[in-house]
Amino acid sequence: MSATVAQTAVLSGPKSVVERGSEDYPERFLRCGSPPDRLYVIGNVTVLRMPSLSVVGARKATPYGRGCARRFSTLAAARGLVIVSGGARGCDSEAHRAAIAEGAPTVAFLGGGCDRIYPAENAALFQSIIDGGGAVVSERDWTFPPVPYAFRARNRLIASLSAATLIVEAGLPSGTFSTADEALAAGSEVLAVPGSITSASSRGANRLISQGAVPIIDDDTFLDALFSIYGCLRQETFPGEGPGDGALAGRQAADPLVAALRAEPLGMEKLRDIAKECVPAGDDPWAWLMLRLAKLEQEGEVQRYPDGRFGPVVRPLV
Repeated sequence: MSATVAQTAVLSGPKSVVERGSEDYPERFLRCGSPPDRLYVIGNVTVLRMPSLSVVGARKATPYGRGCARRFSTLAAARGLVIVSGGARGCDSEAHRAAIAEGAPTVAFLGGGCDRIYPAENAALFQSIIDGGGAVVSERDWTFPPVPYAFRARNRLIASLSAATLIVEAGLPSGTFSTADEALAAGSEVLAVPGSITSASSRGANRLISQGAVPIIDDDTFLDALFSIYGCLRQETFPGEGPGDGALAGRQAADPLVAALRAEPLGMEKLRDIAKECVPAGDDPWAWLMLRLAKLEQEGEVQRYPDGRFGPVVRPLV
């Protein structure tokens, strides 16, 4: 563990405690060997139930590892997958930043409590995760210290939450390499980016490929793997926003209604609750909501789904 001191209570955002068995508790956690009794969350709890890809790699990452984490996280985020990682230095941080740059939600699982930020240098990154519609999560109480064994334990949560885990760069032995074992135990697919046989930081990833992990050798093999695991992915975007422009994050901050609809499709009752927080005192939130939805539909920014909920315009990927 680095000498960097954990910061205390630096993150702002909605706090939730998600109990096992509750509506917001991720069903996939029931597949791991020891499901957590509860989760401590700062940010948007709904992202824990959205389709996701876990991306993990070395903390002391090479430029190659950082670039691969950024490249494949960008591709996955652009196709509607939540990027899940551990918030560590190196590959984890690059994966989170790539999702944020796409205006997509990302989830960081911490080893210690969410009010004991580690590494301290990533405090701004964690706040950006929350502000971008994602979440910072731990199975430990808010002020639990970031002790080494807690980081090893949290790896099972990173691996279990997603249908697939991408190993970008991993040495032997390493926490990243052990995360692949956790993924297999939870019934998740393991993907691995190969590296030089002379690179110590790629020995783990190369070993995983020799043991049957799906080799990710270029963009096409990665997209083929996503299609195989997740099916026909669709990309939900607002007009004028495309991969790489980072425009969505700014729009979310400016328009709470658009931000909420981007996070998940919503019915009228929940939308009316949001409207109550948006309109000035004395104004009719229902009338405001009807006019606002009509305008967004007319502009092609949202649509009404067959089940009656509203959400982003869905466009199939080409």
